[in-house]
Amino acid sequence: MKITRIETCGLRGATPEGGWSNELRPDDVVHTLVAVHTDAGIVGIGSAFTTQHLVDAALEVLSPLLLGREALEVERLTETLHQSAFWMGRGGSLTHATSAVDIALWDVAGQALGQPVGRLLGGRHRDRVKPYASLLMDEPEVLRDNLAELVDAGFEAFKIGWWKFGRVDAATDERTVAAARDAIGDRLLAVDAGGSEGFFPGTLTWAKRTATMLKEYDVAWFEEALAPDDIEGFVELRASSPVPISGGEVLTRRQSFLPYLERRAFDIVQPDTTKGGGLSESRRIGWTAADHGVRLIPHGWNTCVGLAADLQLASALPGTDLVEYKTGSAYVDDLASGGWTLDDDGSLAIPSAPGLGITLDADALGRYGTNPHFADADR
Repeated sequence: MKITRIETCGLRGATPEGGWSNELRPDDVVHTLVAVHTDAGIVGIGSAFTTQHLVDAALEVLSPLLLGREALEVERLTETLHQSAFWMGRGGSLTHATSAVDIALWDVAGQALGQPVGRLLGGRHRDRVKPYASLLMDEPEVLRDNLAELVDAGFEAFKIGWWKFGRVDAATDERTVAAARDAIGDRLLAVDAGGSEGFFPGTLTWAKRTATMLKEYDVAWFEEALAPDDIEGFVELRASSPVPISGGEVLTRRQSFLPYLERRAFDIVQPDTTKGGGLSESRRIGWTAADHGVRLIPHGWNTCVGLAADLQLASALPGTDLVEYKTGSAYVDDLASGGWTLDDDGSLAIPSAPGLGITLDADALGRYGTNPHFADADR
């Protein structure tokens, strides 16, 4: 089964705040879907957390290494892309685009073999996983109301992040966390400082003091407490922190994660499958993390395709019992045909249908997609 073409579809019209900028507009394209077409009529779907312009440019470089190749040789193909990208942008846009291609190739393989991707990744350790509702911080009263709505919707785990946290004063930080804890009761609560924001002002001294405060509110983990490149700071913070330390969402490729794992910089590592190299890389990062006593909980501020990929990854890694769920995003809630349904325990079923196990909603693609027919097999 050969790859015949690759098409892209940017998403715009309902882009939420967040990502790499808190000033994103609804029509900004920061998520790009990719379709890998085959001569057997099977089409696989992937997702990249970057703009369509960059994905299209990257595919100009990568497509000659893919077209006409055997689609079922997923890891050989994507490793070839990584190995061929040293001179043209390895670790950046080429890796982001490779992430989407890799996810799409796993989707093709699952459909061709009649198996969910998680089984192809090594086997399904679980068939349900708990999503944590991920949302930006806000003024205490607004945050309470937003969280209360999510509690009513059935979520049992939450993460709040960015906004003014670590950017104003200690009193603002604590008021925000106190409001969240008050709103959700004894449910899981994680806190994300958003250290990957440009010119993040948080220092190691601030992070140590804040970690002590977060312990008082039974916070499950402290995410991106420092700038992503500050490996020495993360090592020192984790050694002294009374709460688990997490990070890694902007790192790409397994090689970038290895120093953080070897130095014991994180208790929890959080690769983004739509940026870091796809499911193939996330799985390998998960194996290495487990060998170092570190949990993998994927970063997932993206699309329904990214969420489906993370669900399949969670099924295949024994220690991954949580996935991120970007709340209030049409690209997550509306784009998957049938949507997502929480059970009484606040968990999601991991799709068991072949491939990623989801189909895209044609009406939603028509509303939000720059190329809504990108995955049509008969074009």
